[in-house]
Amino acid sequence: MKKNLIFSVIALVSFSFCSPGKKDDRGYIVKVGEKAPDFTIKYIDGKTAQLSDLKGKTVMLQFTASWCGVCRKEMPFIESDIWQKYRNSENLVLIGIDLKEDVETIEKFTESTGITYPIVLDEDGKIFELYAEKEAGVTRNVLIDKEGKIVFLTRLYEEEEFESLKQNIKKLLE
Repeated sequence: MKKNLIFSVIALVSFSFCSPGKKDDRGYIVKVGEKAPDFTIKYIDGKTAQLSDLKGKTVMLQFTASWCGVCRKEMPFIESDIWQKYRNSENLVLIGIDLKEDVETIEKFTESTGITYPIVLDEDGKIFELYAEKEAGVTRNVLIDKEGKIVFLTRLYEEEEFESLKQNIKKLLE
């Protein structure tokens, strides 16, 4: 009887740590190795596409917002170290996803930061909520491989983690 109780407690604890959909300590609800949740990409010029249409390419999603100070700190590095380096690559797609702002705000934001990579709309936050908890912080990057699986996740801007992101991109493009 006592052994059964101990086994049951161990099983319950193990299950709670392995249960799908459990967020991590950085607010993500997705994990490395999982298929990236699909969504409609809505460009500021009105064109749309599906994330799944990009299968066969490496995709970097950068969640951002004009009011986010950490995003503004990170974006020039994304621009210079990733976008400018790979923007002519047919195998990498970089998409900034702006959380709950309109086209006019995004246009002013990209102009003020000098960002030239595409920023798309997430007017109601539903794209963000496919990847992170609704109330989680916005500054985060999701790297997706050619098969549509998540291979790397970042949170905030930390130089060492950003270097790892760049190395992962380089490796995926080799």
